[in-house]
Amino acid sequence: MKILSLTYEYPPIGGGGSNVAAAVNEELVRLGDEVTVLTSGMQGLPTEETVEGVVVHRTACVRRHRHYTTTAELLTTLLPTYRRGAQLIRAIRPDVIHAHFILPSGPLARALSERFNVPYVLTAHGSDVPGYNPDRFGLMHRMLKPAWRRIVAGASAVTSPSRYLAELMQQQGCSVPVAIVPNGHRPHPGLGTGRRNRVLVVARMFPRKGIQHFIDAVAGVDGEWEFVIAGDGPFRDQLEAQARSVAPNVRFVGFVDCETLRSLYESSPILVFPSIQENFPMVLLEAMDAGCAIVTTNAEGCAEVVGDAGLVVPRGDPQGIRAALDKLMHEPELVHDLAGRARARAARLTWPNIVGRYREILQAAISQRSPANARTIEVPTVSTPQLLR
Repeated sequence: MKILSLTYEYPPIGGGGSNVAAAVNEELVRLGDEVTVLTSGMQGLPTEETVEGVVVHRTACVRRHRHYTTTAELLTTLLPTYRRGAQLIRAIRPDVIHAHFILPSGPLARALSERFNVPYVLTAHGSDVPGYNPDRFGLMHRMLKPAWRRIVAGASAVTSPSRYLAELMQQQGCSVPVAIVPNGHRPHPGLGTGRRNRVLVVARMFPRKGIQHFIDAVAGVDGEWEFVIAGDGPFRDQLEAQARSVAPNVRFVGFVDCETLRSLYESSPILVFPSIQENFPMVLLEAMDAGCAIVTTNAEGCAEVVGDAGLVVPRGDPQGIRAALDKLMHEPELVHDLAGRARARAARLTWPNIVGRYREILQAAISQRSPANARTIEVPTVSTPQLLR
């Protein structure tokens, strides 16, 4: 297959959804497909490069931060990306367009599909679905919901990494069956880092990530444990001020590179992910692979990823987080048991186990557009894949 992958964020820009897009594309290349990525650029990044066999084209736009963007900045990506997309379609003649993020990549996919008669598949990642992230995009989602429904209706297939997000999409008027394809990861060989008495939080710093509740949870905790928060974002200054006031034992390390992050995972027996709303948090999967005992919330995406491999507390509940931490800090046997469960669950959710499902869906889209429609593959409606059970 020749695949044109549209995604407004692509490493080193973006967060979880960006990394998922890159992993899917690289696995597809390993299976023999040709993948060309069209994404937005940023000062200091090349306009074209090949990464792990994937050809990446970046268009000019306004973007000031690598790990988050604004609605106004997103709008500057549309016209340059559409023009470059038309040029690429003429040059490479893709069989299918795979758009990550229904907004803002979906409108481009639909416009290019209609112009060049190339089918498109949409993969949702969370904030591109109305109702998922109302604290940042509520007004925009309300304004764009009719257009969102048209974009989804024109797709040959729509995928979601979690049952929760798939059901939310259908509640918002998605008329296309949604296939659940969980996110995966590449198992890390390990750095051999020894554990220390540390509780780790890894998250982009937005209010919905719930870090403020973690800080309240560890306020006044004395003893031999340290509390480290890794990540960055627009909420960081407020969180640091809160920590100085109630929990000066909390240390912020900011954004860290992949190797440093892996070292933090391996050296921290406990990871807390206190998010209030999530789709499929990659942080949990990475920490599970590293053998962390997990404390997370009953936000749908978090509980769905962790299953029985962690302690789940009510969202927005500092006392619940505190109780779970007290339990783990005083029961090393439970930490060991949860770490083993986490590794076993993460071992099922690897990209080689998952990417074949994407490949089937993309091939189905090509077949459905073909005049000879005999080999159409039916895409199932919402269901929980065995990998997440």
